[in-house]
Amino acid sequence: MVNTGDTAWILTSAALVLLMTPGLALFYGGMVRAKSVLNMMMMSFGAAALISVLWVLYGYSIAFGNDVGAGLLGDPTEFFGLKGLMEDLTAEGGLPVMAFVGFQAVFAIITVALISGAIADRAKFGAWMVFAGVWATIVYFPIAHWVFDFTLTDDDGTVTHVGGWIANTLKAVDFAGGTAVHINAGAAGLALALVLGKRRGFGREAMRPHNLPLVMIGAGLLWFGWFGFNAGSALAANNTAAVVWVNTLVATGAAVLGWLLTEKLRDGHSTSLGGASGVVAGLVAITPACSAVSPVGAIIIGVLAGVLCALAVGLKYRFGYDDSLDVVGVHLVGGLWGTIAIGFLADPDAPAGVESLFFGGSVDQLWRQVVGAVAVLVVSFVLTYVIGLVIEKTMGFRITEEDEVAGIDNVVHAESGYDFTSLSGGSGSALHQATTAKTVEGSH
Repeated sequence: MVNTGDTAWILTSAALVLLMTPGLALFYGGMVRAKSVLNMMMMSFGAAALISVLWVLYGYSIAFGNDVGAGLLGDPTEFFGLKGLMEDLTAEGGLPVMAFVGFQAVFAIITVALISGAIADRAKFGAWMVFAGVWATIVYFPIAHWVFDFTLTDDDGTVTHVGGWIANTLKAVDFAGGTAVHINAGAAGLALALVLGKRRGFGREAMRPHNLPLVMIGAGLLWFGWFGFNAGSALAANNTAAVVWVNTLVATGAAVLGWLLTEKLRDGHSTSLGGASGVVAGLVAITPACSAVSPVGAIIIGVLAGVLCALAVGLKYRFGYDDSLDVVGVHLVGGLWGTIAIGFLADPDAPAGVESLFFGGSVDQLWRQVVGAVAVLVVSFVLTYVIGLVIEKTMGFRITEEDEVAGIDNVVHAESGYDFTSLSGGSGSALHQATTAKTVEGSH
């Protein structure tokens, strides 16, 4: 029998997570220069459109089909086109399978969209769409299988479904996607930034955000939607969801404070961009750990995420890679910290029931977290670099320098985010007509 309360919560959570992608579009769109805002937002919307379709066709099957080899890949044909899943099928606890399908679909969408921030201002939209489809197929769908697909048994102990290796063999804890989403996207963003190279003027010209109110609105929507991302991952309206909700709130608040304090001590002032970035850093870091730590542990994870990520965003200038909107500094570093922090701060009284170095004195969970994080980082980076390089060498991934100077919105989309010419032209026409009318009237 369907549990209507849990089903309502999961469908609501899925809608909240879907809202995060337009929120990300606003967040990223405000961070770029005015001549790139539409292209930046279109990369998120394009990912939402494409991944929705691929997820239904074969993505869900690769991620959650029965394993076909050493925990690395689900059977892509088992649920092709979601065949057989429209019936009133319920998983354990009375959750319709299609509710879970929808919930996981929006995770796939935003993971792909996150990568786009690393290559702002310089990527062909068509090449980005090709990359998004190939990357989701080769990288995200299999890694989602590793992390999110759990082996199932019936009441007699007979295995009815075999899942991925990180969740079941390694037994690393990743409640809502620190590895599969954030480390994955951050490593991919770094690889793609290296393939495309630096923006013209990187390190020499100021490339400040053109619209900070958009950035803050986007960060607010991300914070709002993230409660569906994390608390929804309990897959029930229960105590785990409630604990996760509180941990998500407090870790994010602590991260904002940590980022702003770092800015104040380092630069002499705290900024709105830092506050918005601190929101995302805290959300990223608590995502894998939200079911495994206490609220005090969440505060520790959050404040250190704010400090670490605020410092990490400057690494691109030191090492010379152009991660335009700090996908590496926030998502890769924040995801690594949150995933590994479980090995230090996991509280056995939290819903996950895991012991850690500081709560139980064992390094067992710590090494599992490190192995899972590093495995996803390396695989994602290598595969992304190869995919990006192939696209660059075949159809070309980067726009020309002339087009970059002119502005990618006008060149690629034939639009402008802020069309003031029509406004001024309209006012001018009205003034001209009024002046002409007065002249004619005076002549009579």
